Amino acid sequence: MKVIGINGSARKNGNTTLIISKVFDELNKEGIECELIQLADYEILPCRGCFACKGRGNCVFTNDGFAEIFNLMVEADGIILGSPVYSADVSAKMKAFLERGGVVVASNQGILRHKIGASVAAVRRGGGMTTVDTMNHFMLNKEMIVVGSTYWNMVYGKNIGDVLNDEEGMANMRNLGENMSYVLKKFRL
Repeated sequence: MKVIGINGSARKNGNTTLIISKVFDELNKEGIECELIQLADYEILPCRGCFACKGRGNCVFTNDGFAEIFNLMVEADGIILGSPVYSADVSAKMKAFLERGGVVVASNQGILRHKIGASVAAVRRGGGMTTVDTMNHFMLNKEMIVVGSTYWNMVYGKNIGDVLNDEEGMANMRNLGENMSYVLKKFRL
């Protein structure tokens, strides 16, 4: 089994990476392979709304990183979407990625059906619920099974590494990893 984590932060190794890694730790303990994809390493252009992806299973434009990352999503058993809160929502790259992915999936029904998903947000103060909701809505609207935890999937911290001081938030990430592992194993038997 394999889970990919897509980090929508402009900071490759910032707080969003740290919280996705905490979820990965629990998945790794159960023998589940994990791969982190940093959107900061890619240019992600916005969707053109051309719907040329219909019946192709991916975007027809391959001049940026979207098609490569989307292929990894289709191949994975589980997907973690992670974003810091920017202007009370997901980062611009995550938003562009989700919008493009939304059109590809709408034009190729069922391509993400029954994938196991979770979303996480790195939060300084506010906007965490909106950020998690944006990513969850993508997954729910694409027939994915969304895993929850003991509280909302967000961890508080301003500077890089501050999230490690949010004990409740990090405990929630561990629990999310345990729950995701449980659901992956139940659905993949």
